[in-house]
Amino acid sequence: MRRAGPGDAGALGRVAFAAKGHWGYPERWMELWREDLEVSPGFVRENEVYVAVSGGRAVGFYALVGGGRELNLEHLWVLPAWIGTGLGRTLFEHAMRRAAELGARMVRIESDPNAEGFYRRMGARRTGENVYEMEGRERVLPVMVVELPKAR
Repeated sequence: MRRAGPGDAGALGRVAFAAKGHWGYPERWMELWREDLEVSPGFVRENEVYVAVSGGRAVGFYALVGGGRELNLEHLWVLPAWIGTGLGRTLFEHAMRRAAELGARMVRIESDPNAEGFYRRMGARRTGENVYEMEGRERVLPVMVVELPKAR
């Protein structure tokens, strides 16, 4: 695990796109989400982005966004071949430690519905939901929170 650099941006976007695609969403939805899943060099420069590397290639990453006492976990993605290996847990735990080091007391997550169970297992609790429309259908995304212990 290492801090991502601007040169990692393209690889990170590919990880996010592959991970989101793992859930079997329609191809047209994936294309609609492509821009949100892409990671720009500027985003990497401006935020806390860490990448897990194996064999010289990115296999997962996370991004913490914001400042102060509340941060957002905007990305946490693992290549499909790495799902179930513990890498997601490792990334999540690293993200929570990093958030605490930055002085955050809470991390907010807008979760994909398929990832809600993972975040619950990691200790997040659901505090609400955001509702979006996709092709005339409601899409409900859980909003979850992790409360961090006070720094010592």
